Amino acid sequence: MEVLLIAAYLHDIGRCYQDASDGVVCHAKKGARMAWPIIRKLPLTEGQKKNILHCIQAHRFRGNAGPVTPEAKVLFDADKIDSIGAVGVARAFLFAGEVGARLHNPEINIEEAAPYSRDDTGFREYRVKLRKIKDRILTTEGKRLADERHDFMKKFFERFLEEYEGKR
Repeated sequence: MEVLLIAAYLHDIGRCYQDASDGVVCHAKKGARMAWPIIRKLPLTEGQKKNILHCIQAHRFRGNAGPVTPEAKVLFDADKIDSIGAVGVARAFLFAGEVGARLHNPEINIEEAAPYSRDDTGFREYRVKLRKIKDRILTTEGKRLADERHDFMKKFFERFLEEYEGKR
């Protein structure tokens, strides 16, 4: 639990660098490097310290290093579950607003729209990323939670499109 709690506190420490670089910098890799000076001073075993760094580096959705330890798998799932459901929908639209995106843009192929751009809408985030998350969950409890949140999100975006298109 110590490993998981410390990793959870530090897992997004590099996020501001990813955001400032419009996604060029991987916040998980940067975060692991930033966390090391903090972790190395803690009264933990070397194995625990290594595991914390692994948890941080492996938590990113598109990361290259997949979670291997139980703690890394739990953090991975928790991070993904936090990005879907009602909170996920709200965060998708918040992010779209931060990058100056429109509410929706049906005239473009959202699969090809550039991230961190005017076309990076909340609906694009759902279509490109969020709807696929439930299939990446690793733990049994995580799958249960993700399925429930996924169902809400799917219904929300179906209704969103109906209202946007004037059908409701």
